[in-house]
Amino acid sequence: MPRFAANLSLLYPELPFLERFEAAAADGFEAVEYLFPYEHPATELLARLQAHGLRQVLFNAPPGDWAAGERGLTCLPGREADFRASVEQALDYALALGRPLVHLMSGLLPSGQTREQLKDLMVDRLGWAAARASQAGVTLLLEPINGRDMPGYFINRQDHAQELIEAVNSAALRLQLDCYHCQIVEGDVGTKLRRAIAAGILAHVQVAGVPLRQEPDQGELRVEHLMSLLDELGYAGWVGCEYRPRAGTSAGLAWLRRWLPLPAGSLP
Repeated sequence: MPRFAANLSLLYPELPFLERFEAAAADGFEAVEYLFPYEHPATELLARLQAHGLRQVLFNAPPGDWAAGERGLTCLPGREADFRASVEQALDYALALGRPLVHLMSGLLPSGQTREQLKDLMVDRLGWAAARASQAGVTLLLEPINGRDMPGYFINRQDHAQELIEAVNSAALRLQLDCYHCQIVEGDVGTKLRRAIAAGILAHVQVAGVPLRQEPDQGELRVEHLMSLLDELGYAGWVGCEYRPRAGTSAGLAWLRRWLPLPAGSLP
């Protein structure tokens, strides 16, 4: 049976971030994920997790200067020191929060350069990061992201990520497959899930409706089919609910009734 994690960066937007932990637990979630933890001390985040019986399953490594448009440092020439510092900071938080998965954002492809030109740099940096993560007992993830939501992102397709993971050849580097991004770029999501699981590289799945990134109960993806497929394939990881609610988060959780034992009164 799928296990679901509430993405606190997108869900419960009506609440301050630190109050979203309690809201997720009240709705029946047993785990959470979010983009970045670094505005809050790890001790405060751990206290929220423990107070509400939640498990941290995923967050992102620092992406560089987000406000200036940076979306990761891994592929950026000349940023070796910044990249390594971001990995070390992420690992420090991961160790404090129970060793969740850490998404290592690849970054935007620099102007005038191609993925092929930067492949060796990516493999070198990912190899170093995977070695450090392995020492810490943490697993790093690569996530293909669609170019409509994040124009110019280095990794768009599942085969882009798989090629890098295979080149690094470390158990500490695995795949984060967001079905929303996959459907927009490639489609055939079920086949991509099958291939990733068969290759032994899939560590985390995320869901959202397509095309509007709302609850996954409408649009092009049938969440019932995807969850049944994950069960069939023996997927044992978490499924992150990374979508923007159409209205209130709690009111929109009816699609989870089949899998999540939501408390009485939290569903419409």
